[in-house]
Amino acid sequence: MSFVYVGMGFMAFLSATTLAIDVGMFMTARSQAQNAADAGALAGATALAFNSFTDRTATGPAVVGAISTAQANTVISGTVSVTPGDVTFPNDPQGQPTRVKVDVYRTAARSNPVPTLMGSLFGIQNADIGATATAEASPANAETCVKPFTIPDRWLEKTTGQLSQPLDDYDSSTGDVYRGPNDPNYTGYNAERDRGMEITLKANNTNKPTASFYNPYDLPGSVGANDYANNIGSCNTALMHVGDTQPPENGNMVGPTKHGMDDLIAQDPNAYWDQQKNCVMGSNTVPANTCASVSPRIAIIPVYDPTVYENGAQHGKNIDLQFTNFIGFFIEPLTGAGEVTGRIMPIAGILDKNAGPAPPGAFPRVIRLVQ
Repeated sequence: MSFVYVGMGFMAFLSATTLAIDVGMFMTARSQAQNAADAGALAGATALAFNSFTDRTATGPAVVGAISTAQANTVISGTVSVTPGDVTFPNDPQGQPTRVKVDVYRTAARSNPVPTLMGSLFGIQNADIGATATAEASPANAETCVKPFTIPDRWLEKTTGQLSQPLDDYDSSTGDVYRGPNDPNYTGYNAERDRGMEITLKANNTNKPTASFYNPYDLPGSVGANDYANNIGSCNTALMHVGDTQPPENGNMVGPTKHGMDDLIAQDPNAYWDQQKNCVMGSNTVPANTCASVSPRIAIIPVYDPTVYENGAQHGKNIDLQFTNFIGFFIEPLTGAGEVTGRIMPIAGILDKNAGPAPPGAFPRVIRLVQ
């Protein structure tokens, strides 16, 4: 009888061991699978925002990035199965195609189940593990570390029927039309269409918009030349929103502009815009021969409503600069004429829920997990 009870005890012990070891391993595998799905979804959303918002093909950056990132996160030392068909692009609650959903698997159907350790003693050889995650690249309504340069947002030129070019002058009397980012037919800058466009962010004496206004403005809490130079060369942490209004910084500001630009360029001196690849190369923030999406020289610049500007004062501190969007620029070295120029590129943004919904046409994107 003792042997019977000992045998039954061993069975109970083995069962408890199975629960302790295998079930614990399955829980770990499930957490790791979720990490893989989360990473893949975030990588896909990041690729939508920074590489191509429209390319959702099997070989496009969003799908390829989602798959490679998910597979880089192993589950119990094994690679998850995720195919192009496992990366989908559902709409967000507003009906916009901003989301990336990724499903990952370690299952018998995919020929990569998680093997058991003790369960095989009871005829259970493996278990199926899977996870899903959804991330989105949604419009932003706020930014920080904004630079003290501004330009008018883009509009529709009546005379040509085309969107305005950087040196065009807005004139509503000739039929020029500006539609803001809350309008479905927004005329402003677009991260994908306008990527690489070179624009003068701080003018010189020959191309200034109007007398005494060269494009700089005062950031919140900043006044004068020293603050202006510091805001160029470093990060002003003031939170700015779509719809904010700020006064212009009058005058050419030659010395402060050079001082601030010297400080800025020195933080990533070898970075340059590669026109063939249409991205920033040579940055010290990424490995060699890699496009950079983050650099001290990738700056955030607000754009102002040209209609509000036209209808307001044209000179002095009373110029109306009402910001409608934020645009990303790679800042190029200061020209001999004292101009600051930049190349348009995508940027990330902030969603400040206290500031109301972000406009659908917002240029910056918020990358976040939603499921």
